[in-house]
Amino acid sequence: MEVKPVSAPWLRWPLSPVLVTGPSMSPTLRHGDAVLVRRGGRAIRPGDVVIAVFRSRPELLVVKRAVRPIDGGWWLHGDNDLVTDDSRAYGVADVVGRVVARYWPRPGRVPPRPL
Repeated sequence: MEVKPVSAPWLRWPLSPVLVTGPSMSPTLRHGDAVLVRRGGRAIRPGDVVIAVFRSRPELLVVKRAVRPIDGGWWLHGDNDLVTDDSRAYGVADVVGRVVARYWPRPGRVPPRPL
């Protein structure tokens, strides 16, 4: 699941809006959801929903669930088991920030899920 904007000048801000595209995080996040992403703050934990860049695809900014730290980065999976455009296909990713809330169209917290 990709997120927009891919060229991300907003990454310098601690709390930034991001638009979700694609089905890989369904049912947690759906195509068209708008979320808030926090840079910094508490450390990433397994189960957190994050914005990241795969080392093998540095041009692609994605939203996935953090599974485990590995090789100085994170192993990520989507919540939709039918879509495998995650670490199973692209390997280790570097996390940019943590998704803290969905504000459109169904406002609410995006809770971590135990893995």
